[in-house]
Amino acid sequence: MSDAEKSLLIKRYASRRLYNTETSDYVTLEDIAGFIRGGREVQIVDLKSGDDLTRQYLLQIIAEHESRGENVLPVNVLNDLVRSYMVPGGGMMPQFLTSSFEMLRENQAKMMENMTAMNPMTKIPGFEAMKAQQAAFLKAMTGGMGNSWSAPSEGDEAGTDDSSSENLEDIKKQLADLQNKLSKLK
Repeated sequence: MSDAEKSLLIKRYASRRLYNTETSDYVTLEDIAGFIRGGREVQIVDLKSGDDLTRQYLLQIIAEHESRGENVLPVNVLNDLVRSYMVPGGGMMPQFLTSSFEMLRENQAKMMENMTAMNPMTKIPGFEAMKAQQAAFLKAMTGGMGNSWSAPSEGDEAGTDDSSSENLEDIKKQLADLQNKLSKLK
C-alpha cells in the first residue's frame, strides 16, 4: 500500500496540539485539510485515551471554511443535515450522502476514462494541455478533494494556501497556449 493510500495518523496531545506521526512535527487544521485535498485519508486520535477524533476535526475544518465565506453547503442542505440528527438512527441521510458521493466519484472517473479511451482527439496537438485543464477544472469544481474525487495533477502543490490562484494562473497559461496552437493549425 502506497503512502497516498494509507491513512495518515495524527495524534492529539493533551495540549490539543496535533502531531503528524509521519513527519514528526505539529500540524494545523489547514495542514490536515491540505493532506485531504491531496488525496490522503487521515485518522486523528487522542494520545491519552485513544479515542478517534477524526469526525470531530473534519467537521471543524468544514465549519471554519464555511465561516470564512467559502460556502459550499447551501442552507437548505445544512437544515436537512440538522433534521437528520433529530430522526432516531439518523434517518436515511448518511446512506444518501454516501451513495451520492460514490456516484459522483464513479461518474467523474468514467468521464475521464471516456476522454482518453479511443478518442480521436488524443491525436490533436495540444490535447494533453486540454486534458490537464480539464483535470484542473474538475479539481477546482470539487474543491480539490484529491484522489477520492480527481487525481492531483503532476506538480500539484496540495495544501498550499495559494494553490487555487496558482491553478487558475496555470489554467490561463495553458488556455492561451492551446489557443495559440489552434490558431496556428488554421
